[in-house]
Amino acid sequence: MNEKMPKKKYDLEERTAKFGENIIMFSRKIKKDPVTLPLISQIVRSGTSVGANYCEADDAESKKDFTHKLGICKKESRETKHWLRMIALAVPELKSDARKLWQESKELNLIFNSIVNKVKNK
Repeated sequence: MNEKMPKKKYDLEERTAKFGENIIMFSRKIKKDPVTLPLISQIVRSGTSVGANYCEADDAESKKDFTHKLGICKKESRETKHWLRMIALAVPELKSDARKLWQESKELNLIFNSIVNKVKNK
């Protein structure tokens, strides 16, 4: 029983997909009114775009294409943080749920920022 446990491979594709799924489930909890309808639309677009663009980056045809697609992931994750903040204000009862997603969006943004900076500095 002294065997080393293999390191769990970190799967950013799965993490970004799960993030998009969580955004969709969260958006279904939001009451629909003239204020929240555009917010719902925006958050679903930006939140699900993170994973889609990561998949495209993973299949990039060049270093420049890879960096560009990850840059989009960075922007979309940051934009999602903005919409989550607006939703927390518009629907205070969902503030706690929004905060959890905001934290994940922030972490994804930092990850993409780090990757982009490393690629650019090579």
